Amino acid sequence: MGLQNAKARSVKRANIVMLGLDCAGKSTLLYRLRYEDDFLTMPTIGFNVDMIEVGKDFTLTFWDVGGQKKMRELWSNFLEGTDGLLYVVDSSAKHRLEESRREFELILKNESLKNVPVVVLANKQDLPGALNAEEITRRFKMKKYCSDRNWYVQPCCAITGQGLAEALQRVATFARQYSKSKETFTTLKE
Repeated sequence: MGLQNAKARSVKRANIVMLGLDCAGKSTLLYRLRYEDDFLTMPTIGFNVDMIEVGKDFTLTFWDVGGQKKMRELWSNFLEGTDGLLYVVDSSAKHRLEESRREFELILKNESLKNVPVVVLANKQDLPGALNAEEITRRFKMKKYCSDRNWYVQPCCAITGQGLAEALQRVATFARQYSKSKETFTTLKE
C-alpha cells in the first residue's frame, strides 16, 4: 500500500458526535438513519455507536451520547477528533428549550469543537406546536454562536423519517469539507 492509498483512505471516515437533552430523539434518529424503519428505543445510558455509509467512499461514525444530566458532564470526553456535531432538539418541548440552548452554547465553547461544523436537528416536527427551523435558529442564536463554522438547522421527524436524508447529506458534506480543511492545515503546519 503506497502513500497515495493511505492518504485516500484517511479521507473516507469522519466522526460525528450526536448530542442533545435526554428524550430529544437521538437514538431513534440514529436508528432511523441506519435502518429506515421504526424502532422502540430506551433512554441511552452511556452511548451508542453506529457507522453509516454515505455514497460509495465515505463512512460516518455516529457517537450517540446519552443526554441525562449525569451523562452531559461526560460529553466533552467524546469531542476529541470530531468532524461534525449533530445536536438534536425536541422542537415541541418548549419548557426545555432554554436548558437545551444552554447545553448547546456550553459545548460549542469546548476547544475540541473549534470550527467543527454543526447541524441542529429540530426534531419532532410532527407534534403540535413544534417550533420550526427559523424559530430554533433564532432561539439558539445560531448566527452568533456558529459564526466561525458551517452550520445548518434541519427540521425533521424521527418517526416519519421526514428531513433525515437531507440531514445526513448535510452532515456528510460538512464533515467532508472539514476533514479536507484539517488535512490542508496539517500539511501547512508540517
